[in-house]
Amino acid sequence: MDTLQELLEWATSHGVKLNGIAPERIPGRGIGVLATRDIQADEIVLDVPTNCLRTLSTVPKARLRKLSETSISVHGILAADLTLDKSTKYTPWDAIVPCAADLVGMPLTWPAELQALLPPHSRELLEKQQTKFNRDWAAVTTAFPDLRADDDREEYRHAWLLVNSRTFYYLNAALKRRRGATKDDHMALQPVADLFNHGDEGGCHVAFGSDGFAFRVTTPHKKGDEVKICYGRHGNDFLLAEYGFVMDENCWDEALLDEVVLERLSERQRGRLEDAGFLGRYVLDRETVCHRTQVALRLLCCKVGEWMRFVNGNDDGEASQTAVDMLLLELLREYATRVDNTIERVQDLEVSQQLQKDILVERWRQIRRLLDTRIEGIERESRP
Repeated sequence: MDTLQELLEWATSHGVKLNGIAPERIPGRGIGVLATRDIQADEIVLDVPTNCLRTLSTVPKARLRKLSETSISVHGILAADLTLDKSTKYTPWDAIVPCAADLVGMPLTWPAELQALLPPHSRELLEKQQTKFNRDWAAVTTAFPDLRADDDREEYRHAWLLVNSRTFYYLNAALKRRRGATKDDHMALQPVADLFNHGDEGGCHVAFGSDGFAFRVTTPHKKGDEVKICYGRHGNDFLLAEYGFVMDENCWDEALLDEVVLERLSERQRGRLEDAGFLGRYVLDRETVCHRTQVALRLLCCKVGEWMRFVNGNDDGEASQTAVDMLLLELLREYATRVDNTIERVQDLEVSQQLQKDILVERWRQIRRLLDTRIEGIERESRP
């Protein structure tokens, strides 16, 4: 029997209810969820009861006790449970999750020389992942000393990435009682629901309660349409770091400009921006730069008194806008050149996984397009 059919039979026998949808293999894109009939807006297409979830509460008590004696996150505990579980309880579910080869797009698996060429925001997220993973792995090997070989680490990293990319927000009594638990610890794995792909607008509203999760479509779907959910309003740097993919059309996409802006600032200017709460996080989206960028660039273009009036909302900045736009144009052109150079460096690298290079090159090209759009806009607006 096909593994997807086995999963559906297992899931429905445990109370999962599918209404007008079914998981299908999509050529070149893995597995997705398709409409099996026309679906009207506001229909519930999937119910996943609490008893089907894999959470902190489903980890065997002896295993959980050992892990809880270490400084490990709930993320790390769930990954350890996936690694150590040798029962057949979840076999149909386990059979359809991505294998390690399917996760090579996730930067945590990349060679260091490729990781170093990630865009700044993706690299920042990766560094946080690496710190968290290393802490969790150290905790697991403390609780289970037999898991120390490189193969064990690879298996655990695979499970850790599955948890990272396939869990849903969930809160139950066990999580409420957990000392030091944060929002990032509110995790649940659930069958069938983890097969929904991401859409920036989303096709389903996800709600959970004491009985489980309900997925309700927000727009009509024709038979054969893919039904998606929104993983969050994330740009492609986030999607790359956390999920290992980027989207061609992403209405939430943006690029971080800190690299070129901060270089122009003196230590004194950086101090002024920090005191005012505007140091760093300078963002370009699909239309314009953020207010933080406007504040930073005005400090380079205006006298301090005029800049302070703009920061405090007593000056609309109209008098200095042309100078700010010209400086921004210069910085965007400079960054565009750096992007081109980075793309060349990525393409020249010799790494074992061409897919990883392709994803990274595509991400930098998306950033280049964001830069080009704003450059063209400023040039157009400045013409007499």
